[in-house]
Amino acid sequence: MGSMKGFYAILGAIAVVGVGGILWARSGASRLPSEPLSAGAIQAAKGFGGYVVGSESAPIEVIEYADFQCPACSQFWVLTMQQVYERLISTGKVRWVFRDMPLEMHDKARLAHHAAACASEQGLFWPMHDKLYSEQRVWFGLARAEGTFRDFAREIGADPGGYDECMGEGRYRARIQASFENAVSVGVSSTPSFVIGDRIYPGALPFDEFNSIVDSLLEAGTQ
Repeated sequence: MGSMKGFYAILGAIAVVGVGGILWARSGASRLPSEPLSAGAIQAAKGFGGYVVGSESAPIEVIEYADFQCPACSQFWVLTMQQVYERLISTGKVRWVFRDMPLEMHDKARLAHHAAACASEQGLFWPMHDKLYSEQRVWFGLARAEGTFRDFAREIGADPGGYDECMGEGRYRARIQASFENAVSVGVSSTPSFVIGDRIYPGALPFDEFNSIVDSLLEAGTQ
């Protein structure tokens, strides 16, 4: 009996260590590097123009500057984006460009944007974009969201190994910063904001307002 008690004690210790290792791996999975970005790396990343959906020949381009942790951005996605896609993008009127603008007030925004960028490597930016917004209430208040974002990546069909490597390297940190700096340089100060033509439209615009702006630009272009 004494030897069996010793055996079970060792087995229990192994189990505890094993669970602890799993929890550590999950909590530390896909953590971004903390080293400061160089000015050269940011400058080199400025050529990326954003994530695009819609026809290259669409007469109107809309550039959305957004933050995945921004409640108003999520509201826009829930209430308006589907109509925008069905009635403006898929009909060939609008070419939509999503650009990263993670605000400093949101503690997990940069991590979320980097998760979407890593999903993009596997052709899954838009599914990750939708997942981050649809599940924002789940991860918004978490102390740590790395494991949750990794779960999202797996759920949309991303290869976990490739995703982890991308996140661990912080491969797109400079590109996200470059996009943020671009937003500031053109005068964007809040999210969501939309650059349409030569104007900036801040806030989660309703579809009717979007439609009116697009129609007015189309009419002006035909005159």
